[in-house]
Amino acid sequence: MRPFRRQALFAIAAMLICLAAPVLARPWPELTPAQQEALAPLAKDWGGLPENKQRHFLEMARRYPSLTPAQKQRMHDRLEYWSKLTPEQHEQARQKYKAFKKLPPATREQVKQMVKEQEAGKAAASGVPPVTPAP
Repeated sequence: MRPFRRQALFAIAAMLICLAAPVLARPWPELTPAQQEALAPLAKDWGGLPENKQRHFLEMARRYPSLTPAQKQRMHDRLEYWSKLTPEQHEQARQKYKAFKKLPPATREQVKQMVKEQEAGKAAASGVPPVTPAP
């Protein structure tokens, strides 16, 4: 193979590798104001998150402007709750979610109803209204 062709193929291969490489997450100060608003509950922990988690949260932030105020509040509440969990609690939550998704739809609805009733009972006992899901 001629040297020019080899160099051209090498350059093309390098460009393809660069294009396929994942976008690296950015430090908190480099996020846009809109991203910072959406991800505010994670601000103090942002730098310690793995890149794949940062990318996941940045994708959530991309959808944030289209949410209703109630949905935005719910997202912030959930992000704050999630940020306070330990890594072990994160893993437990993931396992529960995977098991829940394997249930038949009718059973999932029954479980959701039971959880709503439990939350309503706890809220009534504490005097705090239960969190209602966003539409």
